[in-house]
Amino acid sequence: MTLGDRFSARYSSARPVRSNLVVGLLAGLGLAASITAASAQDSAKTPTPESIKAITSQVDGAYIKANTATSNNWPTIGLDYAETRFSKLNQITSDNVKGLGLVWTYNLESSRGVEATPVIVDGIMYQTAPWSVVHAIEARTGKRIWTFDPEVNRELGYRGCCDVVNRGVALYKGKVFVAAYDGRLIALDAATGKKVWEKDTLIDHEHSYTITGAPRVFNGKVVIGQGGAEYGARGYVTAYDAESGNQLWRWFTVPGDPSKPFEDESMEKAAKTWDPAGQYWLNGGGGTPWDTITFDPELNLVYVGTGNGSPWNRNVRSPAGGDNLYLASIVALNADTGKYAWHYQETPGDHWDYTSTQPMILADISIDGAPRKVILHAPKNGFFFVIDRTNGKFISAKNFVDVNWATGYDANGRPVEVPAARGDAAYDSIPGPYGAHNWHPMSFNPQTGLVYLPAQNVPLNLIPEKKFKQNAATPGKFGGATGWNVGFVLNGEPPKSLPFGRLVAWDPVRQKEAWRVEYPSPWNGGTLTTAGNLVFQGTADGRFVAYDATTGKTLWETPTGTGVVAAASTYMLDGVQYVSIAVGWGGVYGMAQRATERQSPGTVYTFALNSKAPLPEFVKYQTEGLLQGVKYDPKDVPEGTALYVAACATCHGVPGVDKGGNVRNLGYVPAEEIANLKNIVFKGPFRDKGMPDFTGKLTEADVVKIQAFIQGTADAIRPKK
Repeated sequence: MTLGDRFSARYSSARPVRSNLVVGLLAGLGLAASITAASAQDSAKTPTPESIKAITSQVDGAYIKANTATSNNWPTIGLDYAETRFSKLNQITSDNVKGLGLVWTYNLESSRGVEATPVIVDGIMYQTAPWSVVHAIEARTGKRIWTFDPEVNRELGYRGCCDVVNRGVALYKGKVFVAAYDGRLIALDAATGKKVWEKDTLIDHEHSYTITGAPRVFNGKVVIGQGGAEYGARGYVTAYDAESGNQLWRWFTVPGDPSKPFEDESMEKAAKTWDPAGQYWLNGGGGTPWDTITFDPELNLVYVGTGNGSPWNRNVRSPAGGDNLYLASIVALNADTGKYAWHYQETPGDHWDYTSTQPMILADISIDGAPRKVILHAPKNGFFFVIDRTNGKFISAKNFVDVNWATGYDANGRPVEVPAARGDAAYDSIPGPYGAHNWHPMSFNPQTGLVYLPAQNVPLNLIPEKKFKQNAATPGKFGGATGWNVGFVLNGEPPKSLPFGRLVAWDPVRQKEAWRVEYPSPWNGGTLTTAGNLVFQGTADGRFVAYDATTGKTLWETPTGTGVVAAASTYMLDGVQYVSIAVGWGGVYGMAQRATERQSPGTVYTFALNSKAPLPEFVKYQTEGLLQGVKYDPKDVPEGTALYVAACATCHGVPGVDKGGNVRNLGYVPAEEIANLKNIVFKGPFRDKGMPDFTGKLTEADVVKIQAFIQGTADAIRPKK
């Protein structure tokens, strides 16, 4: 086995960290918004600040409830409070969807992952781009109304695990709420984009907290969580007054230092499930609620999905074991006070980065002949859960992909674990930390009774670290130079499982797959389903596809230039049903990997029946051919390998073996960039793109060894003539 083969087997599928080096990724594509809108729109309907204010000021709980009956607008990130992503619109159907065509495109002027679903009310669209930039767009024409850039310090992009993404805005009573990557919650005037108020949501700035999720707004409260468990953080969720920005309540997801008073009874209860010998509070404990938050107005409960342990390895953070509440759980809180109501822990004592932060859906379904108010949830751990949302009681769970950490769940809702999954030996975690389902939204169609779920496997092998040390930038420690603390060696042995991506139609009552579609790659986009018997999904290989919701038959597709990770929305304007999706390849998998040879900047595409606007131009990914000509000493390659793993592999993948994603692979950059690598890694020119400054973390001698590894790997895999 060659050097390149060995390194590829060990690290090519290891989870990348959110860093931001983009080396000319979209050079020459231009910065101006690209509008291909049909010009035959009614100019009298061009929005003004006054008309936008009148439209958006109506949006509150009553408005959202009324819209649920019609689906004419898409006023919240998941369409309705239940976040079903099921539209009652049926102008576009399985019979006529083949006539769908492009109406307009809008250039988001971005090169990183685009994960937000467009929010639309009466012709006004709000869409976020990477770095938490907000765009207000005319939904009829695709023309820009305004943009707002929160001016996140680009040099801090490395402080998050999974790309500098943002999953959208909340709209409420004339304000647009966005959570910035650096932890600020910002209220904007929906008509002008001017800042109304701003709050720093972070409890401290020593830990690497970031926010990528969309806020939720209800009853005059804006609720937001945060991420950072890979780095060492304590999770919490906070509610702010929508009018003033004043903090109303906060609930922590895991206990803090047990030598200090507990914040409430729920934290006192949780502390009994952690071993203080691990001093878990020094590494935060984790549990960061970085995505799903759902509200039930009838029960007045907020449901929060909590994240993984920090570090991942439970043997490090809680040596004596324990469930480690409230990691990897769904937790219900009183919407008025934030007081703990109940929880259900999906992965007790999380050991594998099995977050429960994946989108949940509230549904009323019949089980054993009786109506039940339930939560439908498919977290990372590979099981589809149905739980009672009134009290958190377990109803059922069934694996929707192959898993090897548990054989199932018992009648009490606890997993029946495979002992080897927590052992000291190397273990192929299936699913791995990328998850059987990640943040990509799923949807539920009550007409078919099916949930449409983006499922996947990304192979990854876990070897417990023998001598874990918090914040150690140890060579060979994956992401160590950028702050990762997971307690495992990633892909220290080649994983044996195979990667896949698929769309699964899942029956939550029968807990059984109804149909599936296989894809060439993992990391496909979220889903939208409609009363027209349709499911829409974007794919990693650069397509936007419509399927028959009953059978899974492919009915229509269009190229998107680059891979799609976000979910679509649909709405009615002037008697016409539109479908919009924001496209931009990225996220934790998409930074170093891709499944298409073409690319485009972040773009919003909008479609309707019988429209024929031309697609924007797509270009090939820039590659200069496999790196050659950089001088190095072969003796430096082994040490260079370990340094590369600690500092570079998380974003750039394996030189010449991986293709690169929205961050370029260093095996395919101009030789002069690698030959002058020290000028890039130390206060270099790409810090405004998110490139970390490694001053104080690497030495010039280290850089020489990293150069040797990069060129040595390229030479090792180069085809022999």
